[in-house]
Amino acid sequence: MALINTEIKPFTAQAFRDGEFIEVSSDDVKGKWAVFFFYPADFTFVCPTELGDVADKYEELQSRGVEVYSVSTDTHFTHKAWHDASDTIAKIKYTMIGDPTGEITRNFDVMRENMGLADRGTFIVDPDGIIQAMEITAEGIGRDADDLVRKIKAAQYVRNNPGEVCPAKWKEGEETLAPSLDLVGKI
Repeated sequence: MALINTEIKPFTAQAFRDGEFIEVSSDDVKGKWAVFFFYPADFTFVCPTELGDVADKYEELQSRGVEVYSVSTDTHFTHKAWHDASDTIAKIKYTMIGDPTGEITRNFDVMRENMGLADRGTFIVDPDGIIQAMEITAEGIGRDADDLVRKIKAAQYVRNNPGEVCPAKWKEGEETLAPSLDLVGKI
């Protein structure tokens, strides 16, 4: 799991977005911020709460230049059926990638091989295609879109302000740190 600061691997996949089937590739990700949001399966329990939470933050993420790609080992057809069947999933406007071969899931090292399902994994990818942050939780632990947005803001700040870093619980507009010999042992 040494994926931080590595480039995402090439992929091409079928996806569901805005009532249409589309093809998505790693080339589509380059040049903008992206979130890859892996989850075990459609028509489950914790997954729709997480995807709905991200859907509620999608407009804010878009305003920050961030595209969201949810990914499971279901097909794009299953994503459409789930979108049509669930009020929570129906509000999703971001791209839902189908990964039935598990290629993308394996590329991000979140495949549960014995089940053919993805772990709950979130990856923040910068405009160069480099993974800047990741979070992986056990199946029963849902993620929080507010914290995802906070991490994206921090990643964007650090990229735009070389020489500065964001401390724990940093929120946009708060003080950052400029690492130096003078700070060692004084925080």
